[in-house]
Amino acid sequence: MMKGQIAGLMKQAQQMQEKMKKAQEELSNLEIVGQAAGGLVKVTLSGKHLVKRVEIDPSAMDDREMLEDLLVTALTDAHKHVELAAETRMSGATAGMPMPPGFKLPF
Repeated sequence: MMKGQIAGLMKQAQQMQEKMKKAQEELSNLEIVGQAAGGLVKVTLSGKHLVKRVEIDPSAMDDREMLEDLLVTALTDAHKHVELAAETRMSGATAGMPMPPGFKLPF
């Protein structure tokens, strides 16, 4: 009986690993936009938090300090959206597998 349980767990772990690999591939192909001031500044990140594009409305260039703040806000917004997307995809990959509290994927 014990061998059957271990075999079942191993099979579940392998399926979870395959789902996680697929979810990570999906994340790396994602492009997520964060924005500030109603779109005056937009930052596009990949699902792996790599900056792909920065768009700045010309009207935001008049005030350097404000522009710096807007860039920080847009980056923060994009990072939050990437984290949410990663959490959603990884929770789907680990569905059915008991995970310890606070366990965060990907590692």
